[in-house]
Amino acid sequence: MADKLIAEHGKTAVAVEEEGDRSSYEFALACGGALRAREVETIQVNVGLACNQSCRHCHVRASPTRTERMDPRVMREVIAAAERTRCSLVEITGGAPELHPEFRWFVSSLRQRRIPVRLRSNLTVLQQAGLEDVPELLRDLGVRLVASLPCYLEENVRAQRGKGTYEKSVEVIKRLNSLGYGVKPDLPLDLVYNPGGASLPPEQAELEETYHRELEERFGVRFTHLLTITNMPNGRFLDKLRAAGSGIEYMTLLRESFNPATIDNLMCRQQISVDWDGNVYDCDFNLALDLPILGCNRIESLDQATVVGRAIRTGDHCFGCTAGAGSSCGGALV
Repeated sequence: MADKLIAEHGKTAVAVEEEGDRSSYEFALACGGALRAREVETIQVNVGLACNQSCRHCHVRASPTRTERMDPRVMREVIAAAERTRCSLVEITGGAPELHPEFRWFVSSLRQRRIPVRLRSNLTVLQQAGLEDVPELLRDLGVRLVASLPCYLEENVRAQRGKGTYEKSVEVIKRLNSLGYGVKPDLPLDLVYNPGGASLPPEQAELEETYHRELEERFGVRFTHLLTITNMPNGRFLDKLRAAGSGIEYMTLLRESFNPATIDNLMCRQQISVDWDGNVYDCDFNLALDLPILGCNRIESLDQATVVGRAIRTGDHCFGCTAGAGSSCGGALV
């Protein structure tokens, strides 16, 4: 593993042995030691990699050709784990989760047990044939929404997500607004911004004001909050960096922008991720890199006692979450 890290990232990427896990020495040194997990508040569930898009920044390389998807048996284990841990939220992601044939049953089963649910959607999938009823179902179940709209400008969205995605996204937001999403306090609709290139996101609150103004003036649409997320140096974005010969430059930017104030709020400290096969990870980025958590690698074994206080597996990619104002599934950290 150490040789692989050095080959990929240079001599500065030194690996050390810690509690059976080879982590990035450089990141652990920056944090002042191994990160430790607290109680699980959020269980993030990746139900599969099938997607109607192939976004250029996707860290899990989701696409229309991917066939990985969660078996209903694993979904039942997720529900049991959510009840067992008494987590405060189950977040469903993918791919495009709405494409899973058991999506409706899964969300309904969670809500029947009064488990709060948040869906991460790319918006455009909600225009797919056969999914016409999904927005109303989400509203009726009180599911929270987080939707990807990487910029308020059409040309930037097209560059990341493909031709026509901007117009479709706006149309879906209009429909969601008509159902109360982004309008009523109990139906939040948060949008997600990703930088178009190898740079850090701008200040979140300031950009949110711009999004609100531009989207309302142009289209009359509303949303709740904007979440800024740093592009992680893995998946398709890493491919893009390597093709441009800017991988080392971007990693240098992330390291030099390390902000110790972000450490306490890192999502891996109170969140775990589950893949379509039921394997458990510290975060969605470790899932993409196939780095299971220490001490509990299956959803059926998950309980608070097995994961609280564990050492979180880290690596060079973790500098993406601690750069600048920080980055998480909930946006900026500081």
